[in-house]
Amino acid sequence: MSTAPQLTFRGGWTMAFIPVVIFVIFSVVYFVVLDAFDMTALAAGGFIALLVGALLARGYSKFWDAVIAGIGSATSVSIVMILVLVGMLGQLIKDSDVSAGFVWIADQAGLHGGGLTLFVFLACCLIAMATGSSIGTMFTAFPIFYPAGVLLGADPAMLAGAIVSGAIFGDNLAPISDTTIISASTQRFRHKDGSADIGGVVTSRARYALVAAALAGIGYLVFGGTGAGGTASVDLADQADPRGLIMLAPVAALLLTAFLSRNIYLAVTVGLVLGTATALLAGLLEPSGVLGVTEGAPTGYLVTGVSAMLPTVALVIAVFGIMGVLRAAGVLERIVAALTEGRLAGTPRGAEAAIGLGVSATTVLFGGVNSASMLTFGPVADEIGARQGLHPYRRTNVMDCFAMGLSCVVPVFSAFLFIGAMLTAGHEQAPEISTTQLFGATWYPLLLTVVLIVAVATGWGRRFEGPGGQPVKRGEDVPAPAGA
Repeated sequence: MSTAPQLTFRGGWTMAFIPVVIFVIFSVVYFVVLDAFDMTALAAGGFIALLVGALLARGYSKFWDAVIAGIGSATSVSIVMILVLVGMLGQLIKDSDVSAGFVWIADQAGLHGGGLTLFVFLACCLIAMATGSSIGTMFTAFPIFYPAGVLLGADPAMLAGAIVSGAIFGDNLAPISDTTIISASTQRFRHKDGSADIGGVVTSRARYALVAAALAGIGYLVFGGTGAGGTASVDLADQADPRGLIMLAPVAALLLTAFLSRNIYLAVTVGLVLGTATALLAGLLEPSGVLGVTEGAPTGYLVTGVSAMLPTVALVIAVFGIMGVLRAAGVLERIVAALTEGRLAGTPRGAEAAIGLGVSATTVLFGGVNSASMLTFGPVADEIGARQGLHPYRRTNVMDCFAMGLSCVVPVFSAFLFIGAMLTAGHEQAPEISTTQLFGATWYPLLLTVVLIVAVATGWGRRFEGPGGQPVKRGEDVPAPAGA
């Protein structure tokens, strides 16, 4: 970071926070007060925040130069490119109806009670991993699994919690998830070019996510039933289609390519090519479902996938614009200095604790919207962790898992819980669940937080950037290999 501010404000450097305050107000008003989860509205709040902030700057042109510098950073451009590409892939998986395949399995196996709740959790985990969308998974899974699951003896609150938990797990671990992309792209290597590669991040994150998921799964199996019987095979059969399961093959190819090549662009290309061919051959899509025109309007998953991702892209642009202002005003440097020069961040464990606390607070302020919180806090986490020599994988995982943990399901602030509670309403055969009830049943993010606290406290999985995993702090030279 630069040592001298390039941008000053009327009233002092603290006025640089005005765009952040306006952005947070938009988040709270839309997600908490109005219960309206809309990324476009949040992006609009970011742009309005920039317009207001420019009026407070001493150099109006310098303010916008800082905004453009933030938007044009390598990290920002990389995130935008990846989001657009994975938007197409996620839409392909949704349009080919992979969820109907999981419904078919549940129907054929005659699952009920806690067994069904566990199955729904696992199904939502896989659907969210395949699509990279937690919110999309919730909108898909609730109408299918919730009313029928209650009739089959699943506890309503636990079933709803299993759906939300599975959606968050998939978002947490999916290589094509916007949160995975954002968290990885904001953490840079210090002794070579580039940021944390997504394949390596996902591989190293799996240990934490899978432990939390296994514990949550056991809980849903044991406590997920009401003890009451029921039959809802007709309800499930109406939504079942085993052909959707074939789409897991291109998803598996994508994951394997991402892990082996550590290149998300190659992985997405493999997923798109194999996924399109598979969907067409299986009759899950018509050629017009790939790319077509209906009444003069373009159609197909390639178009709708890009369109669906544009609100998130706009959010990325707005947030990186605000980050450019904070950086030019020297605010990020002040924050990092305050955190790193204190006792808390003076050790690797303390730096991780500071990252966890910081991103958790930011996520709560942003109504549980972890993509926005990691975009905002990511540069700070990057600096804090780098000063202790923490590997970008470790920085990414600490930040992402805390953002996907308790902080994203706080009842009065969580967009996840608002949406989940909303989707339980309107079913004649199943009760509406409150956000408070849902919080107590959304076990995965709660257990993920516990797992990460243990990992930070014990050093489990901690890795440094230096050769052989030894600490190499920012500004130090990388030791030469033995015998060099």
